[in-house]
Amino acid sequence: MFKEFKEFAMKGSLVDIAVAFVMGAAFKDVVTSFTSGIVSPVIGLIFKADFKGLKYILEKGSVNELGVVVGESAIMWGEFLMYTIDFFIVAFVMFLVIKGINKLKKKEAEEVATGPTDNALLCEIRDLLKK
Repeated sequence: MFKEFKEFAMKGSLVDIAVAFVMGAAFKDVVTSFTSGIVSPVIGLIFKADFKGLKYILEKGSVNELGVVVGESAIMWGEFLMYTIDFFIVAFVMFLVIKGINKLKKKEAEEVATGPTDNALLCEIRDLLKK
């Protein structure tokens, strides 16, 4: 059973998927950092607000003795918007990566297709043997 699992785990496609997963997770952190550190402050300057802090308060809470709001119910739409921007950035970059990979695959397929066919090679061999 261990041998079968080892063969399964070491297949090329599974390893490729694992590497892609790790790279995707790291890329998501980079995009989140970009969005929260660069995009959010720029949008905040334009709208004069901290975008992650924007919320629609459904029910006001009370302030305790430490100055912290307790019991507030709010829809955190600013934070949702930042995560939506993160998603679209990641999706767009993944689209570009897949588009580039497909273009390379298409180019490789065209190179293989433009080579001499079997019939052409056989005709060439026949002609050479006749000489």
